[in-house]
Amino acid sequence: MFTAETQVDSVILTSGRKQIRVKFPTAAIARVTVTEGKNFQTKPSLIVTATSQFTDFKYRDAGDAFEIFTPALKLVVSKFTGAIRYFDSVGKLLLCEPERGGKTLTSKKVFCNVFSQNTNVAAGQSIDGARAAATDFETVFDRDAFEAKLEFQFAPDEAIFGLGSHEEGYGNLRGKSRELYQQNMKIVVPYFVSTRGYGVLLDCSSLMTFRDDLAGACWWADVVDELDFYFIVGGSFDAVTVNLHELTGKTPMLPKWAFGFAQSKERYVNAAELVAVVREYRRRKIPLDLIVLDWKSWPNGAGWGQKNFDPLRFPNPKALTDELHSLGAKLMVSIWPIMTGDCPNQRELQARGLMLGNQSNYDAFSAEAREVYWQQAERGLFAHGVDAWWCDCTEPFEADWSGETKLEPHARLLLNTEASKKYLDHGQINSYSLLHSQGIYEGQRRANSEKRVVNLTRSGYAGQHRYATICWNGDICATWQTLRNCIPEGVNFCATGEPFWTVDIGGFFINRDPKLWFWRGDYAEGCRGLTDMIALEPDPKDTGCRDLGFWELYTRWVQYAAFLPMFRSHGTDAAREIWRFGDEGNPFYDTIAKYIRLRYQLLPYIYSLAAQVTLRGTPMLRAVALDFPDDVATHDLTDEFLFGPALLVCPVTTPMYYEKNSQPITAAAKSRRVYLPAGTTWFDFWTEKVFVGGQIITTAAPLETLPLFVRAGSILPLTEPMQFVDEFPAAPLEVRIYRGADGAFTHYEDAGDGYDYERGAFALVEFSWNEARGELTIGARRGTFPSLIAKREYCLIFISGISREIKTVNYAGAEMRLNLS
Repeated sequence: MFTAETQVDSVILTSGRKQIRVKFPTAAIARVTVTEGKNFQTKPSLIVTATSQFTDFKYRDAGDAFEIFTPALKLVVSKFTGAIRYFDSVGKLLLCEPERGGKTLTSKKVFCNVFSQNTNVAAGQSIDGARAAATDFETVFDRDAFEAKLEFQFAPDEAIFGLGSHEEGYGNLRGKSRELYQQNMKIVVPYFVSTRGYGVLLDCSSLMTFRDDLAGACWWADVVDELDFYFIVGGSFDAVTVNLHELTGKTPMLPKWAFGFAQSKERYVNAAELVAVVREYRRRKIPLDLIVLDWKSWPNGAGWGQKNFDPLRFPNPKALTDELHSLGAKLMVSIWPIMTGDCPNQRELQARGLMLGNQSNYDAFSAEAREVYWQQAERGLFAHGVDAWWCDCTEPFEADWSGETKLEPHARLLLNTEASKKYLDHGQINSYSLLHSQGIYEGQRRANSEKRVVNLTRSGYAGQHRYATICWNGDICATWQTLRNCIPEGVNFCATGEPFWTVDIGGFFINRDPKLWFWRGDYAEGCRGLTDMIALEPDPKDTGCRDLGFWELYTRWVQYAAFLPMFRSHGTDAAREIWRFGDEGNPFYDTIAKYIRLRYQLLPYIYSLAAQVTLRGTPMLRAVALDFPDDVATHDLTDEFLFGPALLVCPVTTPMYYEKNSQPITAAAKSRRVYLPAGTTWFDFWTEKVFVGGQIITTAAPLETLPLFVRAGSILPLTEPMQFVDEFPAAPLEVRIYRGADGAFTHYEDAGDGYDYERGAFALVEFSWNEARGELTIGARRGTFPSLIAKREYCLIFISGISREIKTVNYAGAEMRLNLS
């Protein structure tokens, strides 16, 4: 039987050695902490940054339960078992724990390994970069802790999303399981959100598992010092995510160019190749904003991970970045947390005792180590004009990236997590990337306020968004199944409140290597494998994969990725610049060009969505079910998603023209089935035909057409095509108003880079449409910044499905009203 003690900021329930504490960071967030035979922890969280407390909660003894409530939610706690039922402000039951209690702690002893700086280290090389393993260490007792189990009973009609990005292609996580540890193709975020309008954040960084089956839902954690979780209400996906960011921090703005097109490959060898690729994009008038230098910027023979340019291949780094900048392109460079070969960066960190036990991976949990690592990156790269970071292999340990047979999930879990536990605290193996990202972000913010931080990183964690990170889903393969899997996995990642996610367009591995379980693409012709480690010049034979089956897959992948937060082409085996897919007039080339240009036309919409991520916390990439929670037909959609509130994106994920080995397909229909969510009408983006929601339609999907639909009431700003972001800063805006429902959209502008927006240097213009009155209001501009275009032409297009009505106005910042009736 539990007894209750109320304090100023909490209610503490006690039964024997077990204590449950309930606190409220805000009126909409309950924090539940469970311990047994120990005091509650006082150390700060790595995930949660909020320090505020809502203390005006109410407590009532209600017979066989305690009731604790705020204006936004109510917790009903069983006096007998401590089981909690969670209600919203109007008394709707949102979630309950099983009556037996649902919060279990099991004592366990935690050990750690102690290494000498002079330990023997076995260094090696894998397909995934350098590896180093210490062979001499002592295992010692560290502390007493717990295993933890948190159990729930979901409603039958409830859908759950989140927990990060994984391999299986799951959408709705009901009836599914997840192994929650970091790996090349796994990004863990310990948070899920429900179609019933709540989310749960588990403040834990150890190995975890999640399962939902006939026995109920169970979230297990390997090592915790206490069980600590947050129940967040909001009623809608956006409101819940906004409240989540109240806990975990705001997302800084990425620079505007980060939402343009990024060209990458494994790998550009020298400065001349980087410049030549950008110049060729400019010659062809295909938009490009970012060129990426993958691994091996460092000198040949100098070890892995040195943060310097090779003087032979990059003889004048400042001249390189200056030339790229003059062409309107930025440079991203790959850096690694591992350093080998006795390189200077490695020696510096070793000498200061700032390495993990293998004397090769730096200790990102140390603030001093993070600072030294940043100083190395600043001296060797950032000082020469590098614009962005590609922080690769930030798990940072993995043990299964070899062999011809992929291990079963339980075996992979054990192998990979034991590799991490060898060097990391068992309770922190999932959070290395969070701390690594913090070091990069804080270091660059101190060094320069004119460039916004951009960090493309392979691993992630809850709260990492506050360090300007973009995650991608690892070294995936070029198969249609992989493309299908990407769609729901990206949606699940962004459902966690981590807003920026992307993929290797076309898959990282194109070809198939029977000796390696992960190198299992479907296309061989023209592939060359990894770039030679000591290459000084580009391989003249690397002219791209010639299999037309890959060309079709790549083209469909481009269509899909044009609607992701970051739009990036990358991979090994073969180059994948646009001219590797034919030339102008070739349908593959022309379609790729069409969608790159469309991305740039949509930049006013995309950048405004990105601003809302920062200003409010609302995600860009969205599960259809979370926007339409009452339409149960959306709950298990895995091949559609929303890009912002307006666009329903329906990628083509099966071949229609060519199988592998360029074998023609003769009987495939050039169409796909699409479910249009109920409760609104939808416009075909291409034909402007109107469809009633709540039905499945068959829509045309030839190579040049990605099925794309616009929600009625949407206001969609577009600009003219350009070669790079803001090439034409004063270009007119085309603003499309899709009639049939009321709607609003806030257009955001700022300088596009730098942090003056944090001091209010940005401008907002609110567009609102009243369907009943047939009236568009363009609100008075709020805010300003030095480079603002004060007067801009708007071409307003009113789309009804029957006709288009076009009006042109010159907007100078004052409110305008246009009435169509």
